Amino acid sequence: MLPTTVSPPWSYTLQLPHDPRAPGIARATLRAVLATHGLAELAPTAELLAAEMLNNAHCHTQGSYALRLREATPQGIRVAVWDSNPQIPPGFGTTGGPPAPVEAESGRGLRLVQACADAWGGYPLGTGDPSYGGKLLWAECRRG
Repeated sequence: MLPTTVSPPWSYTLQLPHDPRAPGIARATLRAVLATHGLAELAPTAELLAAEMLNNAHCHTQGSYALRLREATPQGIRVAVWDSNPQIPPGFGTTGGPPAPVEAESGRGLRLVQACADAWGGYPLGTGDPSYGGKLLWAECRRG
C-alpha cells in the first residue's frame, strides 16, 4: 500500500511597489506559481484577471499593493489584489454600485474580470489605515 500524501492548501503574497513595472513582475510570478502547482492551463485566464485588478490598483492608488494567489479548490485558484483605497469599484462588490457603461473611457477592465472569472468579489478592509485598511478584490478561475 502506498502512503497517503496530503497537500495542504497553498498561498503566495507578493508585495508590490507603486512602480509601472510591478504589474508585469506580478504576472510573471503568477505564471511561475501556476506552473509549479500543475495549473499552467489556468495561466491565460488567471493572468487576465490579475492584470485587470493590478492595473486598477496601480491607477487608483498612490501606495504599494499586493497580489495574493491561493488554492481555491484542487482544480482552481483565487487571484486577489489588495490596495490601500477602500473604495470598491462600481459593479464589483455589494457596495460598489452599477458597473461602468460599455462605452465608458475607464472602468471596463473589471467587466472582463466578471466575464472571465468563475466567481469574483471585493470588500473593504479595516478603517482606512493604509497599513491595515484598503480593499481586496478577488476572482476565481477553475479547470474545465
